[in-house]
Amino acid sequence: MSVLKKKTLWAGAIAALMAATSAFALDPGYRAPDADHTLVIDTTKGQVIVELYPAMAPLSAERLITLTRQKFYDGLIFHRVIEDFMAQTGDPQGTGMGGSTLSNVKGEFTMRHDASFPLTVAVRPKGSLIGFVGALPVQSQVNELMPLSNDGKVMAWGLYCQGVLGMARDNSPDSANSQFFLMRGANAALEKRYTPVGAIISGLDVVRKLKIGEPPVNPDKMTRVRILSDIPEAERPQVEIMDTTSPQFQTVLEAVRKDKGADFSACDVTIPSKILNAPAVATAETPVTPPAK
Repeated sequence: MSVLKKKTLWAGAIAALMAATSAFALDPGYRAPDADHTLVIDTTKGQVIVELYPAMAPLSAERLITLTRQKFYDGLIFHRVIEDFMAQTGDPQGTGMGGSTLSNVKGEFTMRHDASFPLTVAVRPKGSLIGFVGALPVQSQVNELMPLSNDGKVMAWGLYCQGVLGMARDNSPDSANSQFFLMRGANAALEKRYTPVGAIISGLDVVRKLKIGEPPVNPDKMTRVRILSDIPEAERPQVEIMDTTSPQFQTVLEAVRKDKGADFSACDVTIPSKILNAPAVATAETPVTPPAK
């Protein structure tokens, strides 16, 4: 083969590589999710992608990752789905009474933070800050209170807007185990009472398509749950979400502020995201007989 021909082939290969790389380049203002803390949940209605936030709830985030890697969640049904509220799953019994063999997780309803806390402020109601940690809506006391506290920190808590993932529990505050729920709508009554762990960055529409009921007739289920970083590159969803620290997100906030007024709710904000290689997901459903009571 001639040197000229070799050079031509190499040039073509490099061009193809650059084209493939640019196809998955992040758009301005967007970021890739934390692949080690992102759940990819395949359901009978489609795929849901949830980013977890250990900064808010480290014990609960670790529990979800551990059980996912054990394939604990594969095949479990959504046993409690309430319109405009939430969809609950993660119970191997399918009744709402079961859990894993691991010990229960302490409630992480609120957390304390210093000035380094990565909160993008959206609204400043009197005495507090409301904004986002990643895609999770969060409310916090103002930093000016830090010097007045014993530990130099202030309290923050997650807001239960649509798309938030929370840990289910019974009457005991420290009884979360394996069950979790995905918010179909906003519900402030859960704040400071249930642990918020993450936020849906793709697939809220899928969650809203799940069959309603307690339990539903022929319930939908999670066919497979994986950690994003554990998925082979060739199969991995190429997802991007708008960086809430970016100037582009400030433009989104300004549009909401103009539409809703200065004291808009964090739940009024939709954080843009996209999947560049969205797969065709089969939605064939296998009948599941509800467990006997």
